[in-house]
Amino acid sequence: MTRKAGPGFNRRAFIAGSAALVTTPAFAQSQGTTEIEREVSDIVRRNVSSFRTLDWQPYFSNLDQGAILVDIDSRALHFWEESGRYHLYPSSVPLTEDLTRRGRTRVTLKDPQPDWRPTPSMKERNPEWPDYVPPGPDNPLGTRALHLSWQYYRIHGTHDTRKIGRRSSNGCIGLYNEHIEELYEMAEVGTQVLLI
Repeated sequence: MTRKAGPGFNRRAFIAGSAALVTTPAFAQSQGTTEIEREVSDIVRRNVSSFRTLDWQPYFSNLDQGAILVDIDSRALHFWEESGRYHLYPSSVPLTEDLTRRGRTRVTLKDPQPDWRPTPSMKERNPEWPDYVPPGPDNPLGTRALHLSWQYYRIHGTHDTRKIGRRSSNGCIGLYNEHIEELYEMAEVGTQVLLI
C-alpha cells in the first residue's frame, strides 16, 4: 500500500525554514551598521573584564559640574556627579578608529527631544539616508542627547538596543534610552567630558 503525498508535514521544508530563520538576525546585523563578534575573542574578554568601576582622580582635577569619562575600548561611560556619586553605563562607540575622536570636551547643549540630520560625511557614505528625521521612535538619537563642543559629536540614546556594547556609531556615544534619560537629568551644560 502506498501513501499519497499531501499538504502535511514536510521534514526538509521544516529544516530549511528553521535554518533560514536562525541565520536571519546575523545577516541583518552584518550589513555594516554594527560590529559582529561571532566568536569570543581576546577583545571581548578584555571588554568584559574592563567593565569595572573607576576612580575619577587620574582623569579629572575636580568634579565641578560633574565629569563624564568614555572608555572607547571597554565601551563604557562613567559619570561622577559633583558630589562624587558614581554611575556606570554600557555604551556604543564609533565603528572605526577613523570615526573615533579622543580628548577633552564638554557638554554644550542638553537636547530633550533630539532631531537628526546626517553629517556631510555620513551622507557621502550613505546617500540613501534621509536628510532629516524628527524626534520620535525612528530617530537614531533616541530620547535625549547631550551635544559636545566638538561639531557633530553627541552622547545620545538609541532605539536600537543591539548597538549598545558594540562599535556601531558614526562618531557619537550611544546609551540605552533609560540611561541617557538618567544622565540627562544629572549632567549640566559645562559638564567636563573625556574620551579615552
